[in-house]
Amino acid sequence: MEKGIFAGLKVLDCASFIAAPAAATVLSDFGADVIKIEPPGAGDPYRNLPNIPGYPTGKHNFAWLLEARNKKSIALDLSKPEAQAVLYKLVEEADVFITNMPPPVRAKLGITYDHLAHLNDRLIYASFTGYGEKGEEANKPGFDSNAYWARSGLMDLVRADTDTTPARSVAGMGDHPCAMALYSAIVTALYQREKTGKGSHVASNLMANGVWAAGTLAQAKLCGSKFAERRPRERALNAVANHYQCKDGRWLILSLLSEEKQFPILARCLGREDLIDDPRFATKADRHARSVELIKVFDETFATRDLAEWRKILDGNGLVFGIVGILDDIPNDKQMLDNEVLVPFENDTMLTISSPIWVDGAKKVQPRKPPGVGEHSDEILRGAGYDEAAIKQLRGSGAVG
Repeated sequence: MEKGIFAGLKVLDCASFIAAPAAATVLSDFGADVIKIEPPGAGDPYRNLPNIPGYPTGKHNFAWLLEARNKKSIALDLSKPEAQAVLYKLVEEADVFITNMPPPVRAKLGITYDHLAHLNDRLIYASFTGYGEKGEEANKPGFDSNAYWARSGLMDLVRADTDTTPARSVAGMGDHPCAMALYSAIVTALYQREKTGKGSHVASNLMANGVWAAGTLAQAKLCGSKFAERRPRERALNAVANHYQCKDGRWLILSLLSEEKQFPILARCLGREDLIDDPRFATKADRHARSVELIKVFDETFATRDLAEWRKILDGNGLVFGIVGILDDIPNDKQMLDNEVLVPFENDTMLTISSPIWVDGAKKVQPRKPPGVGEHSDEILRGAGYDEAAIKQLRGSGAVG
């Protein structure tokens, strides 16, 4: 079995919904030993996500498969002092502790930075919040739909035009990029620890990541720039950087930045060589000035062939474009499979989504199915030095499940 870069790194995942535990998943992909800490009984509330109305239904817990792969589970009722004592014992030997519990909950459960840092001066305490750890909103719960997507301006910016309603996000859309930010903070702190021998407190939050994602336009606003009207697709300012519907209802998006060179090639691909010498579209300035007319021409032309045909034609002529993907495409996407974006679980043909970074010479571990609630409680307790009598006593008290 591949051990990975982080083999021997001990990580405590005391988090839920989605960014913080997903950061632990990335560490696990590279070999870290990740222990999921969850309450006895139902376990992490995130296990219940597929049961929420409106989410996909099926025989597999898709949410848990993705976020909890490779991990071991110990069920601790951290409201009990006995369970807190177990956690503190685990912290003494841990490298990383990850949590996104709201600050008041951390205080109640005894898992603040101050509770843990003195137990292990090499500990990296990774904190994730909705709105940061200072100011009047520090204790405010946040989800990616509100703290990342809505607060940052993204929800407003991606609407089709100024007259349509703000665009809704999809599940985990901001959480997974945020997970990479928290992972980066952890790895940076581990590098610092190599230099100093000391652990540290690292943090990230949904709001900051949302503004970072919207950073190009947010920076323009900070600079006092003047913004143009957001126009609908049919009135876009540039016809060769726009999206079009094909005969089969699928969409593609053109991204021709070298317009002067590529416009004649595009015209030939579309079977509209007449556009090359059409005085209305003779220059880049002309095409932009008459973008609405050119979009109408492109709309009519792209509607004559299916997406697969246009892909072959445009790819064959070196034009830059993208398909507007749908979920049905993903399981058989050869490019994703060839690049190990999609990888099979250990001893299974079911695919999962690999973390989006690769390091030459460091193969990731093959994903293992996630644990049941408290599946590894006894194993973890034994590893921490508890004998059978002590384990029995902890179970009897309800501190461990």
